Amino acid sequence: MGKQTTEMLKGTLEGIVLAILAVRPAYGYEITSRLREQGFVDIAEGTIYALLVRIEQRGLVDVQKVPSEKGPPRKVYSLNASGGEVLAEFWRTWGFLAERIEQLHHAIEHPREEGEH
Repeated sequence: MGKQTTEMLKGTLEGIVLAILAVRPAYGYEITSRLREQGFVDIAEGTIYALLVRIEQRGLVDVQKVPSEKGPPRKVYSLNASGGEVLAEFWRTWGFLAERIEQLHHAIEHPREEGEH
């Protein structure tokens, strides 16, 4: 990923993680794995853990400690009602931005069509 992609991702990563948790609860490494499966291969695990701490502090997720076969209990995060509201707002904002960016891109790619309306 280039620097521009990394910067854009920073602003959307919280929403992406909340969307992952909306599908089903998960622990940190599992979230990182799901992101990598979706093509976000350069995201550091530490970045996800820091984000999970922030969203837990903001009350957007519920946390359950689940015993692990390999050491201390895992913290499993699940989206709660507050997190669902933040996620819904994320999708509204994303839709708005994506639509405007696509309009701008179309105007640049097809400048003559814009003047014909």
